[in-house]
Amino acid sequence: MAAQTQFSGGFQNAPVDAAHAFRAAMTVMARPGDIRVLSGSEPPAPLSVAAGTLLLTLCDPETRVHLAGGIDTAAIRNWLTFHTGAPLVSAAKADFAVGTWGAVGPLNAYRIGTPEYPDRSATLIVECDRLEQNGAILSGPGIKKTARLSLPDIPALQGNAMLYPLGCDFFFTCGNMVAALPRSTQITSEA
Repeated sequence: MAAQTQFSGGFQNAPVDAAHAFRAAMTVMARPGDIRVLSGSEPPAPLSVAAGTLLLTLCDPETRVHLAGGIDTAAIRNWLTFHTGAPLVSAAKADFAVGTWGAVGPLNAYRIGTPEYPDRSATLIVECDRLEQNGAILSGPGIKKTARLSLPDIPALQGNAMLYPLGCDFFFTCGNMVAALPRSTQITSEA
């Protein structure tokens, strides 16, 4: 049964599914506060469809992944390894990390890039209980005036934004929904 789970749940039509997923991922990263449907995979529980689809789309054998907390299960490790070949690593070495907010923290465990190579930072995929366009007020590149997004820890994310051009980027997932928060986005508390 475990082998069957490992081999199933990937993209049915990999080129098309990955292209649609990549477009959705890049759209939410370019438009902070937007929420999009992201589907195409059926990962083992408790990994959400959106988080699993992001991993299948963005990871390959050279992409180091950290599975945090309850996401770090044998079923998910086997599924991710089979479908992407991505090596599993500690938080300090990760290109991508996935887990709930409480499991992925603290943020200083992850690479934030260097002044010469700010792109050498981690991207965190945070599994959320809800994902809504309310709460924190967002401004900056890709946002016409302001946008809103339910964020798990506004002060920690504000601290990350203060590091710009260094810092981590974030995808927030819930079921088959995804939103993103690049490090360039300014965050203020709900008014």
